Order: sequence, then structure tokens, then C-alpha cells
Amino acid sequence: MPVISVENLRKRYGEHVAVDGVSFAVEKGEILGILGRNGAGKTTTVECLAGLRRPDSGQVRVMGLDPWRDRVKVRQVLGSQLQEGALPGKVRVGEAVKLYRSFYRTGADPDRLLADLGLHDKRRAFYDDLSGGQQQRLSIALALVGRPRIAILDELTTGLDPAARRETWQLIDRIRRGGVTIVLVTHVMEEAERLCDRIAVLDRGQIVALDTPEGLIARAQGEQEVRVRTQGAVDQAALNGLPEVTGLRIDGEHVVIRGRGNLLHTVTRALLSQDVVVTDARVRQVTLDDAFLTLTGRSLDEAPGGHFPGDPYEDSRTDLEASR
Repeated sequence: MPVISVENLRKRYGEHVAVDGVSFAVEKGEILGILGRNGAGKTTTVECLAGLRRPDSGQVRVMGLDPWRDRVKVRQVLGSQLQEGALPGKVRVGEAVKLYRSFYRTGADPDRLLADLGLHDKRRAFYDDLSGGQQQRLSIALALVGRPRIAILDELTTGLDPAARRETWQLIDRIRRGGVTIVLVTHVMEEAERLCDRIAVLDRGQIVALDTPEGLIARAQGEQEVRVRTQGAVDQAALNGLPEVTGLRIDGEHVVIRGRGNLLHTVTRALLSQDVVVTDARVRQVTLDDAFLTLTGRSLDEAPGGHFPGDPYEDSRTDLEASR
């Protein structure tokens, strides 16, 4: 039986439909990634899982419980680190963990947890004095201090440098090995591909694919990308007119061509027919980013910043306030 079950979840804010008929399940012990651009509905989905937002319709169950109606019980089995979470700057690390521990009937030993996450020597430090990576580790500590069976981690490594990001990935691996089921919200392709057993691709509030990273990549295997550097002007219209070519762009000194079939041979032969000398040619391997582009028609790099109009963070009358 899945530990999380979501069926036809819908949520709107005014005229904006944030989540539109989302369904998925999470099995015990797995890491499910929710991958999508900003504004795709990722955070709203997991906030409904955590009981912080009330769905307009559909059914959500966490360990058989309704997160909205059974919020108190759900919070004893589910820990969350949400994107908008932050602590007062002058709260000490040890104080924060002990405070959160007091919210649970049973839980982890705060000092042991801080030691496990490499924060024991920072237990008297103020939140404002922590590095970005240390603040993220503290977020994880607060999510785990109740010894949850499920953890929601939302955009955990946003803003971290590469070293801190990889260190955080190692922590997530350790958490899963400890028996915790994880829902990982991200728009970092490498993160999703490395950590997740399965990935739900969310676009415009809908799941457009749900598969293993390998399964998603296989969907884009028909597409290739050839990057060539040339001497002489390239007739872009002629290349675009080739049956094998699906797209073309200029990237500095390179011409980047996407397509199918024996693309490299087709492109180099066409360039030779134009008397264009190819000085360098490379075929790039298909990646999860290619799969995302194939599935949604857009790259994650196109993601706009900020919140959408009518975003709940801009509305003082949130579901959470209404529940008090």
C-alpha cells in the first residue's frame, strides 16, 4: 500500500489554476521527485500533502490520513522543509532544534541529530551566522527532529554552491537509508537524476510524465543534438529544411542542430555541399533536460522568476490562516 496517495488534486488561487487534476502515489522507502519550472504547481502540491493548503477537490492521503482534516496526526509522521521557510536571525541552532522537538510526542535527540548533520559545533551559533549550506542542513534537522516516516524537501539546494549542493545530496542519501520516504521538489536536473527513484514532471499544474529517470530519458532518445564549428557562412535555412532537422540555433562560434536519424552524417554532408569546412563536430548525449524539453516543449532555463499573480504568498487570507 502506498504511503502517499494523490487522486485528481485540484487547487486554484483566484483565476489561476495552480494544480489541475494531479494524481500519483509514493511507495514506502522511495524518493519521488517532483520536477518542474517555477509556477508549475510543485510547491502547492506538496503543501496540500503537508496539510498547509486545502485542496479545492480530489483526494490526498498520507499514511491513510487526510492531511487537512487530520493535520495533527499527519504532522507526527511527516516532516517538511518548505521553500519559503526561514528562522529569525537571532535564534540559535540548538534552540531551534529543541523547540521543534517539543512539538512531537517522540522524536530524535537534538544533540545527536545536530552531530549527524555536521552542526554540533554550530549549536550556539545564530541562524544569521550560518552559511547557506549550514542553513539548509538546519532545515533538514527541523524536518527530521520528529523522526518522521515521510519527509518533504522543497527546493532544498537552491542558491547553494556546487560543493554544498553535493554535500546536501549525500545527506539525502543517508536519510533514505534510514528508512524515510522522501518527496523531493526540485528544478535541478542533475539533482533529480541522481537522487530520485521516480520523477513526476509537472507542467502548468499537470503531471505530463511519471517514470524513472532512465525511462524519461528514453522518451527523448529519438532526439539528438549536433554541435559544429565551421569556416565559412552557414545557410541556416537549408539546414532547417532537412527532413532530419527539428531545430537550429547559433551558440557563439557553434551551430547547434537538433534532429533525428543519422543527424551527424546528414549535417556534415549538407555543409560540405555548401563548401563550408567543418572544423569541429560533436554529438551530445541525451539528458533529463532533453526529456523535459520533449515532454513540455520548454526548457527549465525558460523558467520565470518570482510568484504568479494571485500567488498565496501575496494573499493575506491563506488557507493556513483560515485553519486556525
